[in-house]
Amino acid sequence: MEHKKFGRLDWEISQVGYGMWGMAGWSESDDDTSNRSLDRAVELGCNFFDTAWGYGEGKSEKILGGLINRHGGKRLYTATKIPPKIDEWPPSKSATLEDIYPSNHIIEYTEKSLSNLDLETIDLQQFHVWEDSWAEQDEWKKAVSDLKQQGKVQAFGISVNRWEPANCLKALDSGSIDSIQVIYNIFDQSPEDELFPYCQENDIAVIARVPFDEGSLTGGLSLNSKWPNGDFRNTYFGPENLPPTIERVEKLKALTKNKISLPELALRFIASHQAVTTMIPGMRQMRNVEMNMSVSDGEVLSEEWIDKLRNHRWDRQPTSWSC
Repeated sequence: MEHKKFGRLDWEISQVGYGMWGMAGWSESDDDTSNRSLDRAVELGCNFFDTAWGYGEGKSEKILGGLINRHGGKRLYTATKIPPKIDEWPPSKSATLEDIYPSNHIIEYTEKSLSNLDLETIDLQQFHVWEDSWAEQDEWKKAVSDLKQQGKVQAFGISVNRWEPANCLKALDSGSIDSIQVIYNIFDQSPEDELFPYCQENDIAVIARVPFDEGSLTGGLSLNSKWPNGDFRNTYFGPENLPPTIERVEKLKALTKNKISLPELALRFIASHQAVTTMIPGMRQMRNVEMNMSVSDGEVLSEEWIDKLRNHRWDRQPTSWSC
């Protein structure tokens, strides 16, 4: 497993981390399977685990707490997120900081996460949604500073809203944010335009999330794909998104000519960008853990491959189904 420095912090983070939404917020999750898969990831060198209070209202955090407890002799890094105060994902452009992240809410949910994780300190606390019009307000910055000074949080980050990678640059200018979590994959390449150059210049860690575009880039979807009621993918892969997604995936499959699997191609594309510190694929099965972790072997895609994948960039705008 390759490791990279986490921005300006003295952390060495595994190039492939672990996204834990699917262990509480998606269907088909099973705690025993999840725990075995997490243990295997640790054996293979993974040391960065990303969760959120919003993943099962703390359930995923408790699963991560159990992992930390089982591997007490190893340095595992915990990352979680504060949900918005009102149930808007992401918040409307008219929402105020007081609506979404008043200081008492930031502190309250950090305390809840500490309890769920059974820890005294969270390595990385993140805002689960963000609107950059709040950036210059002092209330959130004071809460961040206080939590760091109290030793309850080591670092703070922002999980940027889907398809809005530049909607955080003013917050980064404040100096209070240590990392950015952003959707970045073969389809969603727009973080390369403004966000990645800023982060490289200012030593901000980048966490690449949704590396498989919620599953489409594993190559396993079809026009008939359905999930149980309540599963987010039923909304995301609705009639507006599923057909054009399948069309684009088929073009990628034709490009690979069976020389490389689509999931491996997706992860190696992300690993090839120097701005990315770690990526956090969601994994529930041990076979997927082993495959995803094997990508961190020091090899990157050739420039020829990168050039080909540039043609598969898909610039999209936020919609009601894309939250």
